[in-house]
Amino acid sequence: MSVQHGSILTSQTQAGPFAGLATRLFGGNLRRADWIAFALLAPTLIFFSIGVLYPLFETIRVSFLDWTGLSQPKPAGFSNYTKLFSDANFWNALRVTLTWTLACTGISVAIGWSVALISGLAPKQTAPFRVAIFAAYGISETASGLMWLGILQPDFGLLNGILRLVGLEGWASPWLGEPSTAIWGVVAAYVWTQAGLPLLTCYAAIQAIPKSQLEAAHMDGASHFQILRYIMAPLSLPGVRIAIFINLLNSLKAFDMIHILTAGGPIRATETVGYFMYQESVIYFKQGYGAASTVVLLLAVIVCSIPLILDKASESK
Repeated sequence: MSVQHGSILTSQTQAGPFAGLATRLFGGNLRRADWIAFALLAPTLIFFSIGVLYPLFETIRVSFLDWTGLSQPKPAGFSNYTKLFSDANFWNALRVTLTWTLACTGISVAIGWSVALISGLAPKQTAPFRVAIFAAYGISETASGLMWLGILQPDFGLLNGILRLVGLEGWASPWLGEPSTAIWGVVAAYVWTQAGLPLLTCYAAIQAIPKSQLEAAHMDGASHFQILRYIMAPLSLPGVRIAIFINLLNSLKAFDMIHILTAGGPIRATETVGYFMYQESVIYFKQGYGAASTVVLLLAVIVCSIPLILDKASESK
């Protein structure tokens, strides 16, 4: 009997802290502490339902309607989705979204991780760079967009002014007015606001490395480059993974920077799926069609979230 009792306790412990709560909930044997827990969670659950769940299900419902937002809604079945996947503008938005997301995420994480690694070796010397990069992360996208609008302005902008000053006038360009350069101008502005997060997560991971491990490497004659490559870089990968995941999601739902700098132009060169949804829903009054593109974007976000979820699940085993 004692063995059975011990095995039961072990199985309950392995099942997690919510196993007993679930048993009591479905068995109708809730304790006073359980009711207190539910009461404390209730405000969060209510706001989550109102702010997240209701808009989510409403968007899915509207995606199956033919509705301008002013007219009488009519059932449309899957026609919005069939039109969406045969729309050349939507496929262009998907291509732009892929380029935008990979570029913004990759460059932001590369900058943040690189500065974090160098900071691990020379924290005092790199402090001004860390402050400058992370300060940009605290500035709103609207303010940053207006600032970069001035930098990239073709006639009186700072960038073209510097190029003319150093004798590179031929390089001066309407950066946001050419389809070939507009996307990269917006990427540069967005990366400037997002590189602070990878710097924070990666530097925190590096700071968590035991000092004794670094001192032992120094005593064994390891160079700074070897310490960076074989100790700091591998042990900071958890911070890199977190940064990739968050920056990926932020890039997918980015709107303010694109709207301020290019409004999706020129010739849809910077129109992401999120901005395509805004154009169709708000500008062209195609609520059902815009909602369908939102659902597709949501599915893309879910797909991008799966690798991190699986990675976290494998770490917990």
